[in-house]
Amino acid sequence: QVELVESGGGLVQAGGSLSLSCAASGRTFSSRAMAWFRQAPGKEREFVATITWSAGSTYYADSVKGRFTISRDNAKNTVYLRMNNLKPEDTAVYYCAADLTTTRPGFNAWGQGTQVTVSS
Repeated sequence: QVELVESGGGLVQAGGSLSLSCAASGRTFSSRAMAWFRQAPGKEREFVATITWSAGSTYYADSVKGRFTISRDNAKNTVYLRMNNLKPEDTAVYYCAADLTTTRPGFNAWGQGTQVTVSS
């Protein structure tokens, strides 16, 4: 059983910064990639950023490119999301997801989410 636990959300003013963490645990944890998604009230969940576990290749949604940075620490089974120059439209619940090697390809392991609120 793999568990993903996010932390680091909170309230910040526009233009500020926050860092999120997602720690993965479980005896069988092995991932092709990790990602962050977000869901704002009344909207569908959307992709934010992803990173491959081995090579560390990254890819971002256009809406966060240049402001957010995804990174990972393989030894700690942890992925991070550094968010700079936050905007009110970044307000959402942020979810960590894993593309596990023990299952079919796709982000099919999810954390419980952490709230990020950006005030104007």
